[in-house]
Amino acid sequence: MRSVRFNDISINNSNLAPSQLEILSIPNENTQFVRDFLVRSLQKKDNGIEVGSANYIADSYKFFVKAKALQSHSFIPIINEETVSPIRPQVFCKCDLKESDIIISKDSNIGEVVMLDRDMPNHMLSGALYKLPVKDKKYYLFAFLKHSYFLKQLDVMTPKGATIRHAGKRFLNCKIPLPAQSNKNEIVEYVETLVKSIIAKEREIKDKYLKILHEIGVEIKNNQNAAKFTSVVPKYLDVLSSGRLDASVYSEELKKIEFSVENYINGYETLKDMGYHAVRGPNLAVSIIGETIYTNAPSPNFYKLIQPTDISVYGTIYKERYLGNRSKLPTLKEGDIIFGAEGNIGKCLVLCEEMNNAVTNYHGMSITIEEDRPLREKIFISLFILYLREKNYFEYYSVGGQGGSFGKEKVENIIIPCFPPQVVKDLVRLYYSNEKFPFCNSLCDFRKSDAEWTREAGLFELSKMSSRLKTKLNLALDCIVNNKDVLINYNFDDI
Repeated sequence: MRSVRFNDISINNSNLAPSQLEILSIPNENTQFVRDFLVRSLQKKDNGIEVGSANYIADSYKFFVKAKALQSHSFIPIINEETVSPIRPQVFCKCDLKESDIIISKDSNIGEVVMLDRDMPNHMLSGALYKLPVKDKKYYLFAFLKHSYFLKQLDVMTPKGATIRHAGKRFLNCKIPLPAQSNKNEIVEYVETLVKSIIAKEREIKDKYLKILHEIGVEIKNNQNAAKFTSVVPKYLDVLSSGRLDASVYSEELKKIEFSVENYINGYETLKDMGYHAVRGPNLAVSIIGETIYTNAPSPNFYKLIQPTDISVYGTIYKERYLGNRSKLPTLKEGDIIFGAEGNIGKCLVLCEEMNNAVTNYHGMSITIEEDRPLREKIFISLFILYLREKNYFEYYSVGGQGGSFGKEKVENIIIPCFPPQVVKDLVRLYYSNEKFPFCNSLCDFRKSDAEWTREAGLFELSKMSSRLKTKLNLALDCIVNNKDVLINYNFDDI
C-alpha cells in the first residue's frame, strides 16, 4: 500500500479526488517525466489554434490538421479529407512543422501521438494538438508515448465523466522508464532504430499508395475514346430501373467517374462478367453462433478475424484479432478480396498469402472466384476498388445511415477497366513484390539492408514488416518497464 504525499496533491492542483491521485507502479524505478525530455517548457506557440469550421473551404494551399489525424495504429499522421481540411489562407497560423516533430493530442483522443514523416510548411495544428520541443532521445521518448504504459498513466490522470475528455498538459507528468542495465545506451539505440524503421515503412506505404492512385488515374485519363462526357438529367425510366429516388446516384460527379471507366479505350468488365461473386461474412452475434472468446494473440484452433474496421485505407491490415468458437465458420482462402460493405464501404484487402482459419464478419464481404485465376488479377481488382473509394464512388451508391451499406448485387456490378498487362504488372508490383527481408545479425547488417529493402518492397510486405517491428519494439519496451534484460535481436524470422 502506498501513501499519498503532500507533494503529489500539490502538483495536481490540490485535487483530492482519489482517481486523480492514483498511480501505476512498475518494477523499473529508473524513470524520468515526459517534461524532462523537453529542451524547454511548453509555450503557447507549441499549441495549435482553432480556426472554426466557417473557415474551411473547398480548395486551398493552406491546411488545418485535426486531432483525428493521430491514430493509435499509425506512427505517422493519417492525411485524408476527414483529418485535414483546406482553410482560408487569411486564418492560417504558421506552426513550422518539420520532419521528426512529435505531435500529441491533449483532447478527445487524449495521448495519441505521431511523428511527422516530412516537413509540412503549409499545415497548422488544431487547438487539441501540441508540438513537443524534443531533441535528445526523441525516438526513444516517442516509442514510449505510443506504448500502453504511457496511455494508462494519462488515462488515470485525466478526469472521467466528460463527453470529451481534456488532458491539458498532464502528459508532461507521465513517467518514461529508462533502461537500468549496463548496456543502456545500446538498448536506447536499439529502440530508436526500430522506431525509425517503422516510420520509414509507413512513409513508404503512403507514398506507394499515392503512386498507385496516380498511375491508375493517369492511365484512365490518357486513354479515353473520342466520346465526350455530357451531363444528362435522369429520366423516369432511369429512376424506375434503379429503384432509387436519392439524388446522389444521379449526380454529375458519379456519372463522370463511371463515364471515365466506360469510355476507357480498352474497355471494361463488371466483377460478375469476370466470374467473381460476393459472399457475406458470417454473423458473429452470440445469438447466432453462441459464446465467443476474443483475443489479440493467436491461439490454437482459433479463427483469425479480419474485419473491415481493421483494414487501413492503404489496403493493409493493421490490427490482428482472433476468436474462439465451437461453430464451423466459413473461412477465407488465398486470393480472396475482403470488401467493407457497411460503415467502411470500399475498404479492401486481398489475401496475398494463405491464412489458415481466417474469417471476416457480416460487415464485410469476400469477393471470390472458383476458377484458378492469377493473384495479379485479384490484386489489381483490389487496387482499383481502392481507387474508386478515393473518388467517393461508394458514397454515392450507399444506402442507410452510419456510413451506409453496399449490397451484394452492387459489389458484383463494380466496373473494372481492362488495363494492358504491363500496366497491371507495374501497379501490382507496387503492392506485392514478394520481397523477403534479409537475415541480419547486427545493427550494421540491419541498417545496410533495411533502407534498400524498404524501397524495393511492396505495400503488402511493408505492412507485414512494420507489424513485426512493432511486435519486437513492444517486447523491448515491456522488458524495460519490468526491469528485465532486453534481447537485442535484428533477425525477424522468429516472429
